[in-house]
Amino acid sequence: MRKFLVGCLISFMFILESVFLEVLPGSFHENNWIIVPYFLFITILFFSIYGSRNIAIIYGFVFGILFDIVYTEILGIYFFTFPCIIYVCNKIMKAFHNNIFVVSVVSLLGVTSIELIVYQIILVINLTTMDFSSFLHLRLIPTLVLNLVFTIIVAYPYKRFFEKYAQIVRD
Repeated sequence: MRKFLVGCLISFMFILESVFLEVLPGSFHENNWIIVPYFLFITILFFSIYGSRNIAIIYGFVFGILFDIVYTEILGIYFFTFPCIIYVCNKIMKAFHNNIFVVSVVSLLGVTSIELIVYQIILVINLTTMDFSSFLHLRLIPTLVLNLVFTIIVAYPYKRFFEKYAQIVRD
């Protein structure tokens, strides 16, 4: 039953990202900020740290390609970026304790890595004319603030939920 709930939670986060942008107040749009919620990625990352790394990487591939199909013009960016960053963040966590603060910081580093990789790829293939300082002020910082707030809200419930999942799988 818990395995089914994990899949439903991750699917819900995929849907919530697009719905969230629709209900975002208009004042955020007036500032020309580009805010990208990475609720799905953060959820899968928490699952990889507290639940199952291998299953999380599979979720990263599956939802990465779905993310590419639904949200981007270029197939493959998120398909490869999600699982790779999840794997690297999981390896980073092997050097630290799995407390909520460290996992939250690592998840924000993961979001930063995804944003920088996507920006570099789009810059290389000439799909953007945004310079790095504009990217930093208009996209990266607002995105990190939003995802920090999300991480603060969900960190403890995710930790408990995914630890219970891991305990059930072990038993």
